[in-house]
Amino acid sequence: MRIDILTLFPEMFTGVFGCSIISRAVKGGYLELHTHDIRDYSTDKHRRVDDYPFGGGAGMVMMVEPIARCIEQLKSERKYDLVLFMAPDGKTFDQNYANRLSLQENIMILCGHYKGVDERVRELFIDEEVSIGDYVLSGGEIAAMAIVDAVARIIPGVLHDETSALLDSFQDGLLSAPVYTRPADYQGYKVPEILLSGHQKKIDDWRLEQQLKRTQERRPDLLEDI
Repeated sequence: MRIDILTLFPEMFTGVFGCSIISRAVKGGYLELHTHDIRDYSTDKHRRVDDYPFGGGAGMVMMVEPIARCIEQLKSERKYDLVLFMAPDGKTFDQNYANRLSLQENIMILCGHYKGVDERVRELFIDEEVSIGDYVLSGGEIAAMAIVDAVARIIPGVLHDETSALLDSFQDGLLSAPVYTRPADYQGYKVPEILLSGHQKKIDDWRLEQQLKRTQERRPDLLEDI
């Protein structure tokens, strides 16, 4: 799978993409990541990519031309399954969305900044607009990182134990059950006896019971779709 990210701040991705699961996915050949500096596609001598909005108002708007040049250049080199734009008014990203993206071959992600991008970018080049929550960030970079991380870990072969991803919160519409490790007794706080029993069927039943309980307590809205 290949993901191309269009951004004004490619340096923001260096640390995140060089660590943990994302790094493992890249080194293992399961994921190919490329960042593209939109400023490189500006014809302005100062590499300017933004301007004042027509009609007045606060803030600056990213211009259509540098973004268009970048997208068109990439599309001339390969076919993309989806071009995404990180936007607070986009479709809310969730686990089902991540699962769907993990099945694609080539994805492009545009990160907005400032007051947003010229609306013509969204009309002409974007397939889907995506939000990671009902709040506003300074730009789309952090949101794009979240999406890459969520997708990378469910690509087959990335995790040593592929069943691990299947047991994550939200994969089955429920929150995960509590987990424990050594020691079995920490200052009088003990691991539930059922987890030490070795009876897998009873353990599985307990975990499902805990998933339902935790979901009911913390995210009852998730149970409406079950």
